[in-house]
Amino acid sequence: MASQVKKRGGLRWWVVGLIALATVINYIDRQALGVLWPDIAADLYPNETTDSRKEIYGWITGSFIFFYAMGQFLFGKIFDWIGTRLGFALSISVWSIATALHAFAAGAWSFAIFRSILGVAEAGNWPGAAKGNAEWFPTHERAFAQGIFNSGAAIGGILAIPAIAFMTVYFSWQMIFIVVGIIGLLWLIPWFLIVKAPPKYHPNLSEEERQYILSGQETTDLESGDDNEYNPSTAQLFAHKESWGVILASAAIDPIWWLFIVWIPIYLNGVYGMDVKEIGLYGWVPYVGAMFGAWFGGLLAQNRLKAGWDVNKTRKWVITIGCLIMFPSFFLLMNPGSPTLAVIIMAVILFGFQTSIGNVQTLPSDLFGKNTVGTLAGAAGAAAKLAAFGLTILVPYLTAGENYTPAFYVGAALTAIALLAVWGLIPRVEPVRPVNNNGW
Repeated sequence: MASQVKKRGGLRWWVVGLIALATVINYIDRQALGVLWPDIAADLYPNETTDSRKEIYGWITGSFIFFYAMGQFLFGKIFDWIGTRLGFALSISVWSIATALHAFAAGAWSFAIFRSILGVAEAGNWPGAAKGNAEWFPTHERAFAQGIFNSGAAIGGILAIPAIAFMTVYFSWQMIFIVVGIIGLLWLIPWFLIVKAPPKYHPNLSEEERQYILSGQETTDLESGDDNEYNPSTAQLFAHKESWGVILASAAIDPIWWLFIVWIPIYLNGVYGMDVKEIGLYGWVPYVGAMFGAWFGGLLAQNRLKAGWDVNKTRKWVITIGCLIMFPSFFLLMNPGSPTLAVIIMAVILFGFQTSIGNVQTLPSDLFGKNTVGTLAGAAGAAAKLAAFGLTILVPYLTAGENYTPAFYVGAALTAIALLAVWGLIPRVEPVRPVNNNGW
């Protein structure tokens, strides 16, 4: 396999494909609880009301997101310390084992503990993807590569919901957690076989592709007249308002994704009375929109860069287009009229979300050097997940009596805040230069 890859000169696409596959597995693992929750709740909480079960689910899921936030910053540092290859191996090994441990949960506390371990470990996927993107792709291909990563999340959602619903025909909910945990451990085999070193040192990378990757990463710095990347200390990093623009934009836009991936099965169960098998028929539809949005956002950015737009104009306008798709769709979702129309509108929202988010996630590598990307991506991811944690805890109270309108108002507001952060705190999307003052 390695010799064939070398002849093709496309090893970077094998790497992005494996990271996308890891993202698929990541989402199958995290989606399992939401899809199985009606069965789990009936088994463990037969005497609780619907709203009480929703509160229990919210706190269990909130524990996952809270520790996911901690894991974002932790794994951002870990990936900068030990590199992409070992960082991904550590992350997926731990989260796969944590998923399998869900089979032994007997109540809210044990579920919360296993979800917390899962959250810390699964968090490594995103700073790892951002670092892998910066490491393996030239600047003009990064948005498309990020779109491939993000489409893995959507494909994971598309596959997870019907697959898990199908497995309930043959397996208990406990056995399903064990099966999906084993899948992640199997991913390690091709990862270690293909990703042997960074591009500069990889023994199976053709010299032509090596130079294409490395020279393409130097273009922006050369245009600014400085061959040296700017890799500030953590304190210096947070002195730049551009860093806070990335962090605030991530904290505003990311909870929109979590609003849907956490609550789609619960929404369909509560509002339309669907059981697990019926959720399997409807719940995957929004992720189709997400998948196409991830591809669209990446390809649109790549197209505009090739057409002569600079990185600043490209990133900002593609992010804006995605937000303009999302904002009015939230108001349409307040009274969809049918479950079919509801999941279609959700698909439109997630299309817009993925159009924007791939370009938001490339901002760290557009602004700072490779040795800082993981730290900023991790910090932005931590802020995003803390915001998602807050929204997840609030949703059961915002949606009491199965009225989801207040939650959708929050989603529309978050869209506007993300836009303001990008346009207001990042004057230009270009490599940040060292300053002698506080950076503002």
